[in-house]
Amino acid sequence: MKLQQLRYVVEVFRHGNHLSAAADYLNTSQPGVSKQIQLLEAELGFAVFQRKRNRILGLTEPGRRIMEIARRVISDVDGLKAVRDDFATQSQGSLTIATTHTPARYILPEIIEKFARRYPLVKLGLRQGNPTQICEMVETGNADIAIGTETSQPFPNLMRVACMELSRCVVAKRGHPILRAKQITLAEIAKYPIITHDPAFSGRWRFMEAFKKQGLKPKFIFGIVDADVSKAYVERGFGIAILSAVSVDPKRDSGLSARDVSHLLEPNTTYISLRKSGYFRQFIFDFINCLSPELTPDRVVSLLNGNLKKSAKPKSERTRIESH
Repeated sequence: MKLQQLRYVVEVFRHGNHLSAAADYLNTSQPGVSKQIQLLEAELGFAVFQRKRNRILGLTEPGRRIMEIARRVISDVDGLKAVRDDFATQSQGSLTIATTHTPARYILPEIIEKFARRYPLVKLGLRQGNPTQICEMVETGNADIAIGTETSQPFPNLMRVACMELSRCVVAKRGHPILRAKQITLAEIAKYPIITHDPAFSGRWRFMEAFKKQGLKPKFIFGIVDADVSKAYVERGFGIAILSAVSVDPKRDSGLSARDVSHLLEPNTTYISLRKSGYFRQFIFDFINCLSPELTPDRVVSLLNGNLKKSAKPKSERTRIESH
């Protein structure tokens, strides 16, 4: 059994069971990938993948278990390499951050700027996706940390820590009737077409539930993936939007106005997600601490080791650990 074979299994699965796509990513040949997986299956005594006429359909039941182990093994090997690199260079390396649009656009630029000044030799990478996609990037080792809201599926191999809460506001084109309302209520909001996030984002689930509890059926006209696109359609008069307050800038968004709705809707919690079995260099802990001062390196290590009760209490009760 070879580490290379486990990598091939992981990449085939990650590329939607397409051998050719996995081979291209691995910079090798499709027959070579297929042969190594077959050799692994022969050694194990069972098939890892379901096949039909030489076409891979998905994982077998024991193959799912192999996938979990393969991901852990690869993560541990990558961790060993990182330890080696730490001894060689303390302030050099790479940090890949997977995140959703709101942090990428409105929160991270200032933090990354400060981090880059402190660690000029660290190569930074930024990848964007929905909350589930960014956690998949971390789980497969294609990103070091994920920063985003809740996911629609569990990730048992990841640890998730709440790092900040973002209040919500209603955004409308200047002159819109909702901006003149004496008191903003859910019933008032429900009178108008609402441009909202794509269903893959947790913010949509939460405020839909708030309307449902009051027996309201608002008209959602769009499922848009980010705040900037939402604001573009609001400015065109298509409707109003419910967004994180941090995404609205009076100077930049001169054609729009916002009203606070934090009294109606719970804040949107942003989480940092990390591989439980990963090895993290000091500059990664420092980046997390820049994002949330309460998450000191010692506290994050304690959380990763499952020693939350022994660690210091956070300054804010909003910082908490949750399992996917």
